[in-house]
Amino acid sequence: MAKKKTEHKRKTFTEAIGLNNIINDKTGFIAGLILLCVAIYICVAFFSYFSTGAADQSLVTDLRPGEVENTSRVFQNVCGSLGAIISYGLISRCFGIPAFIIPAFIALCGLRMMGAYKKLNLTKWFMGMALVMIWSSITFAKALTPLMGDQVYNPGGDHGAFCVQYMENLVGTPGLIAILVIIMLAYLTYLTSETITVVRKMINPFGYIRDKVKFTVVHDSKGDNTENIYDDEVVIEEEPVEPTEYVDPTLAEPIDLPTEPTIVPQEPDSLYSPNGGDKTKNTAEKEGPGFEVEEEKVEEKANSKTLANNNLPLTPINPREPFTKWKFPSLDLLKEYTSDSKTNYVSQEELEANKDRIIKVLNDFGVQIRSIRATVGPTITLYEITPAQGVRISKIKNLEDDIALSLAAIGIRIIAPMPGKGTIGIEVPNAKPNIVSMFSILNSRKFQDSTMELPIALGKTITNEVYMVDLAKIPHLLVAGATGQGKSVGLNAIITSLLYKKHPNELKIVLVDPKKVEFSVYSPIAKPFMAAVEENEDEPIITDVQKVVKTLKGLCVLMDERYDLLKAARVRNIKEYNQKFLRHELNPEEGHEFMPYIVVIIDEFGDLILTAGKEVEMPITRIAQLARAIGIHMIIATQRPTTTIITGNIKANFPGRIAFRVGAMMDSRIILDRPGAQQLVGRGDMLYLNGADPVRVQCAFVDTPEVENITKFIANQPGPVRPLEIPEPLSEDEAGGGGALDTHNLDPLFEEAARAIVVSQQGSTSMIQRRLSIGYNRAGRLMDQMEKAGIVGAAKGSKPREVLISDEVSLDNMLLSSVDK
Repeated sequence: MAKKKTEHKRKTFTEAIGLNNIINDKTGFIAGLILLCVAIYICVAFFSYFSTGAADQSLVTDLRPGEVENTSRVFQNVCGSLGAIISYGLISRCFGIPAFIIPAFIALCGLRMMGAYKKLNLTKWFMGMALVMIWSSITFAKALTPLMGDQVYNPGGDHGAFCVQYMENLVGTPGLIAILVIIMLAYLTYLTSETITVVRKMINPFGYIRDKVKFTVVHDSKGDNTENIYDDEVVIEEEPVEPTEYVDPTLAEPIDLPTEPTIVPQEPDSLYSPNGGDKTKNTAEKEGPGFEVEEEKVEEKANSKTLANNNLPLTPINPREPFTKWKFPSLDLLKEYTSDSKTNYVSQEELEANKDRIIKVLNDFGVQIRSIRATVGPTITLYEITPAQGVRISKIKNLEDDIALSLAAIGIRIIAPMPGKGTIGIEVPNAKPNIVSMFSILNSRKFQDSTMELPIALGKTITNEVYMVDLAKIPHLLVAGATGQGKSVGLNAIITSLLYKKHPNELKIVLVDPKKVEFSVYSPIAKPFMAAVEENEDEPIITDVQKVVKTLKGLCVLMDERYDLLKAARVRNIKEYNQKFLRHELNPEEGHEFMPYIVVIIDEFGDLILTAGKEVEMPITRIAQLARAIGIHMIIATQRPTTTIITGNIKANFPGRIAFRVGAMMDSRIILDRPGAQQLVGRGDMLYLNGADPVRVQCAFVDTPEVENITKFIANQPGPVRPLEIPEPLSEDEAGGGGALDTHNLDPLFEEAARAIVVSQQGSTSMIQRRLSIGYNRAGRLMDQMEKAGIVGAAKGSKPREVLISDEVSLDNMLLSSVDK
């Protein structure tokens, strides 16, 4: 058997001469340090030359033997004779003042060799700095020479003076100026395209100012004239045409793509003609499933920068009094991304490649199909396939992993069958997902014209439609998903939607933030938009567990008070009550008042359950069961979708569910009662469920700087000066009729539990559970009785209580005195 020849890799030039053994990280650092010092030395010499150049001029131009050593100290330059010679050569004889670019480039070379800027492209820097130096030399020689007076050097050096003289002789002074301007603009245009915009503004300043003026468009719809004012100061009435800045680009027509002739013949009526213009159907002459790319639905954009509805009800009472001058946030506070104007999220090549792979996988397993329809969304493309006659749906459903392997993509999800359609859907993530900004969601007529009581704009669906829900009809929402998949951004999108549409008199928010950092950005709007118990008015964003419990119990008290008012008003819900109040049908002297909606948003609900348990779950369950009619709605979020956190009571009373990506199918079943969330791609990809089938939505992205802009704007508005006060809940002492210990109703295990606490000097409820083998509720009641008896102190959150009795003798004396009383 012949011996296989080994291939020898060709050596580079540095390897051939052995230079790579010499140049390494250490030698490069030392060489770079030397170059940096040389650059600093030259700069110092240049600066010294400006003051000592005249004294050293005669010595440099007529050097004599031995003068270079400067033994007699005849050179005045602080860098000695060498500095004087270098300065004279580069400044006077060469480039003048722009010669400073030379040591600057040497310094860049030194930093590059030292490894400080490893990605520095020295070739580009050399070409750019050389061009700037030559151009500056000529410009300085032309422009600064008359201003410099009698200097020993020309500001542009001998090079600049020569070039100016030569070019003026050739093209004259106007030609020289024109050449310099053209070179400058060409170079700046190469650096940044903003140069073109600046030049256009300079050429036509009046046109630029005219374009900045906002105008009013008068629409004539069904005989009614409605005006949409963009700017209060300048209003120009135009003909009834659509504003150019809001017209969406024309979408491409559907394209018919050829496929492999290996599947059943295509039905004639399922292909569109690829010729533009009319979308007429034609007969497919080739065999294979037809492939149709559905036109992306483009939302009609808002016709005003302010999205809130200013049409107040024609009632004797204005619900926004006394803050009638309140200004709602505008779209200018949000960031507009380049993807907002996109209409084609996926290239035709990617669509065709995915289609071919799907067909191949199905064909390999003997599944025949008749047509494929692609619906392109911002992050997901839905491929709807129509199976041939006799193909079982379960057969395609079982190929989910094989299709994912073929497409080499995560997040493949098969919907079999599609609700209301005779097709099977395959959701495939796009190769390049696009950001769905909050600007693009709120800048839509759908959001602006919404008449929902509590509108929430969640994002965009696969069909590129803005997806909105009414929190007042949900009425409570559960948000869950793994860490880092978009829950916090989703909560910010929900709050932003409400702030853009609701007046402070119409909405109050209760924020619970156990992590203490998620909702801190909303602290500037605490006074106009938040609600809190009296002791929390200085810090309405609740971070302490005990304050959470007190606030929730206070909301229960408020709920009961509101129901009493509804009963007295003979109405069934908050909407009917407010309408009656605004029509003067209710007497304020009898306690009636306009009721704002209250939205309670709890982040990290799992942490509250772990630390407070039933104390938190019970009031939340009661509010979720009863508070819909009186306008209190809850949104809870957790990153731990387990049965201990999302209990049966929570799931039963939170019909609205949002699931971001989770790690396991079991987590998805806990959130949605079905699989699917484990197949999401993350980064805001979510499933919304409120009824039969979940809807896949790409959550709107709102960044922290945008939220800060909104809160600063709202904080500067003339609004309420303090949060809405939530009633104080009844304390256990008040509810029990006094603070004294009732010895007749003591738990039989009270004495044993008290001795266990005193002996261990640990006031822990869990310790009582373990010692006495009892449940949490009974242990909690024992601890409350011991607090009334003065054995332990008040609760300190998750920490053990302080034990106030030091020994058993003191405990016995205290118990005897209680019995005597």
